[in-house]
Amino acid sequence: MTDEATPVLEQEPAAAALLFGDRIELARSFTAELARRGEELGLIGPLELPRLWTRHILNSALLGPLLEADGRVADVGSGAGLPGLVLAIARSDVSFTLIEPMERRCDWLNAESERLGLENVTVLRGRAEDVADAVVVDQVTARAVSALSKLIPLTVPLVRSGGQLILMKGARVDEEIEKARKVILRKRLTDVEVLELGDGVVEETTRVFRATVD
Repeated sequence: MTDEATPVLEQEPAAAALLFGDRIELARSFTAELARRGEELGLIGPLELPRLWTRHILNSALLGPLLEADGRVADVGSGAGLPGLVLAIARSDVSFTLIEPMERRCDWLNAESERLGLENVTVLRGRAEDVADAVVVDQVTARAVSALSKLIPLTVPLVRSGGQLILMKGARVDEEIEKARKVILRKRLTDVEVLELGDGVVEETTRVFRATVD
């Protein structure tokens, strides 16, 4: 009986250099450290290494062009730093508040921010609903947190009037929007749209729910 093969980190796709530009070395360093310690710390699953770049790093980096220049962004449920830390690497002009309730994940986010020399990152331990009084930003991001019907009420209080929700979603985003219609109306969201990012750049495109907060 032979042991199962240890997963190998995915080779860096060509699109990585395009998305990160002169910040690519920081992206490589973060990806390597996440590959090395991610499973041990409960940040990624044991089968994620062969698709770490495409499914997680590039997937997150695609949001970069959607962020306002010199803006303030809150990333809800940052976890491993996806998309928050990845975006902080890609967009050094944007200030990020990474909101995460679990202490060990906050420790990771703080340690990586310091190790990478990211001066545009603040880590805030707590749930979105508990820190709303302390956080007012231009845009909120989130990835794999919860369905829109639950996520919208959690994120809207963090955003200034005229700011945006930029929420990463899967293939069933249209179904989620339909189920969240009443919430969308109640929270007075406008300019609601679904964007598909990365077509022609990456193998797996990224779907994003974007809306403006009144």
